[in-house]
Amino acid sequence: MMQRLVCALALFACADAWVTAPAAGARSSTALHATKVGKRMQASSAVRNSATYYKLDDALNLVKQTASAKFDESVDVAINLGIDGKRSDQNVRGLHVLPKGTGKTVRVAVFAEDGPDSEAREAGADLVGLDDLADTVAKGEIDFDVCIATPAAMKVIVTKLGRILGPRGLMPNAKVGTVTTDLTAAIKAAKGGQVQFRADKAGVVHVPIGKASFEAEGLKENLLSLVAALGAAKPSGAKGTYLKTCSVSTTMGPGIKLDVSSLPKTK
Repeated sequence: MMQRLVCALALFACADAWVTAPAAGARSSTALHATKVGKRMQASSAVRNSATYYKLDDALNLVKQTASAKFDESVDVAINLGIDGKRSDQNVRGLHVLPKGTGKTVRVAVFAEDGPDSEAREAGADLVGLDDLADTVAKGEIDFDVCIATPAAMKVIVTKLGRILGPRGLMPNAKVGTVTTDLTAAIKAAKGGQVQFRADKAGVVHVPIGKASFEAEGLKENLLSLVAALGAAKPSGAKGTYLKTCSVSTTMGPGIKLDVSSLPKTK
């Protein structure tokens, strides 16, 4: 009886291996994709020396060379600030309009009551409403990148949408100008290249500064303006070096380290 059981299990294992094993020489689509991505990353990485800290102009010229995807990749900057991100009195966050824009088409949703809703439509908001818009978002239909609200409309948002918008970073906040009575200014800023920055617990700020198709000079102008905004937002309790490290990268490319001495000094 035991021999029969052992033989049956052996036959089952052989049959399972025969069904699931790929044909000789065959490669899965996942493996092919990994190889393709790996080769692209290797080619991009060969452009720069990972141990070198580049001057600002050199770094931005290099980051453009690492963009090898078929789409227009974003150029992002990561700046490590000399703050204690776990302390509430050293939070660094805010909104800043990049002079050359982000290169991205931004869809804006505005929650407003009767009256201000007309102002929002005239200012170019893509979605405008109150309870009706809240019901749409509650169903999971989130077709916007920025959410703005009047103070009165916040009661509806907090009640119905706090758990939906909050985790996605879309919750309107008066501290960053997305809860306001001046809807026209907020909408134009959002569509005109406004970015939000916020340091994480490690003190790192991640912000897009444009697209790989931008001229290097345009990326430089955006980055310098962002550095100035971070300097203006420096907490009074932050001591020592404020801009500790900085790197730039494209969506699919490797990070390129900047020599922070080539950036303007912050106060």
